[in-house]
Amino acid sequence: MASGSALFAAALVMALVLAGSTSSHAARRLADTAPAAAPAAVPGIPAAPKPPVPTVPAVALPPMPAVPTVPAATVPPVPKVPAVPAATLPPMPAVPAIPAVPTTVPSAALPPMPAVPAVPKVTLPPMPAVPKVTLPPMPAVPKVTLPPMPSVPSVPMPFLAPPPSA
Repeated sequence: MASGSALFAAALVMALVLAGSTSSHAARRLADTAPAAAPAAVPGIPAAPKPPVPTVPAVALPPMPAVPTVPAATVPPVPKVPAVPAATLPPMPAVPAIPAVPTTVPSAALPPMPAVPAVPKVTLPPMPAVPKVTLPPMPAVPKVTLPPMPSVPSVPMPFLAPPPSA
């Protein structure tokens, strides 16, 4: 098993190799596009100075170790599938005949309908007349004025509606 520092060194080398690679999809897309035009200068605003881009020193990598060759392995031949002997099957049994279904409904003799007895004619007594009742006039409701509602500073009013029209 590799030690922790050797594993870290291998991961760092792989990260540097991948970071320096220009074969990524994004790098190819950026290489295919034209460089963006410089934005127009805005009058009254001085141009910002461009800071210098530091150069990254080249890293010398150790040579890649050779991949050992794997000896060719011989695989045993696939065994043949045994042939299935031809079998004679018994004859298919005959499907029994289904009797024909009658298409007409046989007529049945129904007993005669019994006669409905007649309802006797009954004369009802006349409806009594409802007496006319006169009601006394409704007394007038006196007009009462209520005192104004006191207001509490921290309690909102329940409603602020105009008074009903008389």
